[in-house]
Amino acid sequence: MCGIIGYIGRKEKTLPVLIEGLKALEYRGYDSAGIAYQKNNKINIIKAVGRISNLEEKITPQDSTLGIGHTRWATHGKPSIKNSHPHQAGDITLVHNGIIENYVELKQTLSEKGYQFHTETDTEVAAVFIDYCYQSAKNMISALKKAQKRLKGSYAFGIINHKEPNVIYAMKKESPLVLGKTENELFLASDPLAISSHTKEICYLKEGSIAKLENNKVTLFEEKEITPTWTTLNIEDSKADKNGYEHYMLKEIYEQPKVIENTIKPYLTENGTQNIPDLHKYHKIQIVACGSAYHTGLVGKYIIEKFANIPVEVEIASEYRYKKVFYDKKTLVIVVSQSGETADTLASLRKANQDGIDTLAIVNVITSTIAREAKYILPVKAGTEIAVATTKAYLAQLSMFSLIAFELALKNNLLSEKETEDILYSYQTLPKQIKNLLKNINVKEISEKVYKHNDIFFLGRGIDYSICTEASLKLKEISYIHSEAYAAGELKHGTISLIEENTPVFSLITDKDIYEKTISNIKEVKARGANSIAIITKELDEESDYYDEKIIVPNTHTLLQPILNIIPFQLLSYEIAKLRGCDIDKPKNLAKSVTVE
Repeated sequence: MCGIIGYIGRKEKTLPVLIEGLKALEYRGYDSAGIAYQKNNKINIIKAVGRISNLEEKITPQDSTLGIGHTRWATHGKPSIKNSHPHQAGDITLVHNGIIENYVELKQTLSEKGYQFHTETDTEVAAVFIDYCYQSAKNMISALKKAQKRLKGSYAFGIINHKEPNVIYAMKKESPLVLGKTENELFLASDPLAISSHTKEICYLKEGSIAKLENNKVTLFEEKEITPTWTTLNIEDSKADKNGYEHYMLKEIYEQPKVIENTIKPYLTENGTQNIPDLHKYHKIQIVACGSAYHTGLVGKYIIEKFANIPVEVEIASEYRYKKVFYDKKTLVIVVSQSGETADTLASLRKANQDGIDTLAIVNVITSTIAREAKYILPVKAGTEIAVATTKAYLAQLSMFSLIAFELALKNNLLSEKETEDILYSYQTLPKQIKNLLKNINVKEISEKVYKHNDIFFLGRGIDYSICTEASLKLKEISYIHSEAYAAGELKHGTISLIEENTPVFSLITDKDIYEKTISNIKEVKARGANSIAIITKELDEESDYYDEKIIVPNTHTLLQPILNIIPFQLLSYEIAKLRGCDIDKPKNLAKSVTVE
């Protein structure tokens, strides 16, 4: 979850590069930040609690040719100056992304040897242990190899040894870490975005790699000393601004028509699909993901089963990686991750790969670890998403699942020529429909009526329930309102007892085959005093007494309808959070890329 950066180069650039990189990495954590830089053979450390801007205010221009930096998402110990990185022990100063799982055992061993500890973090234990290894080995590479054998968990380290003042060491296990270079500079970072404005020459570190950065040279140590392999980074400029929008989240919501157009265009022809792997040989699909990506999987399950007649299971990655999984060579495992670095999803991918099961990745970052390790990749074209709460990447993932369902239905001869034409026409008109919906929808009045409530419910049946799970999460993420999504028919089995006078209940009603059943459930909560807000398709709109407020969404083909249905909920969450004065782009306790368990 944390972000790290390192730099060796020109003295006038070190601190600016570190701060710029930390700002690019702030999506990974922002409860504290710090840098360590070398000047006159001395390591100086500056830390601050809160945003990178708080750290920046403490820094004055300094001549330095080497430094490391860190932005923190707390795992061990509350946000504080003492718990923030870099951590220093003996000759070692380091920054860390990951979790050391056996830190208690190591801490006890080191304490018995006379070492003292001053923080609540697992990272300080790692720093002390590496120093302990170095004091006995007197050689940094030997010390790091020794540390590798004892440290359990995940880590990406940037390390300075005070006795080697012109060197940065890096070490990786299960946490993302890349190196970069120019003619006279060397970089390390958790994410290529942090250094992409300075270099496009990138080296992705393999698991277990140790790197030594010095004198414009990088040496890698795996089984033996090797020469790094450099690739050219092809990545969108990360310095996007808000373009006049008040928040990045709002900007990204309004970018969705173009995102959908860019995502679907490479995969469609006049008569069907292209550039999609041949998937019809699989008899079962398992979708594995976390958070909003998991919710796209719920939609994916519904439309793949409906249109392709293939059974689909959807699994939470943090559970899937540890459970007994039933799959075979006819099973396809689809993993979904915006960043392509989500720790639990990556571990699930590796589990399937190790068992010889074919894998497909739906990712927004084609240079990510998940993209590199999956057998197949279907990239979405959401561009850089800065707001922590996903909107445009979620929508792009929905569109990718629709393409998979469409492709499988075509390959299995399950669509008539007329329905194929209808779907293709719906894809063509979808970006314009999204644009018009965003232009014409107004959710402010509803938001003003519900934003002071502390409990909100979302109801739907079938695929509408799948969309409600994301609607509820979006509201929780950025407004801090407790909300729950329920299959509409399930609410009466206990949870309806929570409905009180004027409790807001949002209901999604788009399936004409079962909408009357959903309406019956809505009437049950309305009879108990709920404030009923219906989100309904134009086709099903009618004057009725089951709602107090309503929002109309346009109709499209059933395969694509979920893409339109989520948009009102995105805007409602945004407006409600704004009325509550919340930090919309960087909600408390959350990070954009979850790279720890």
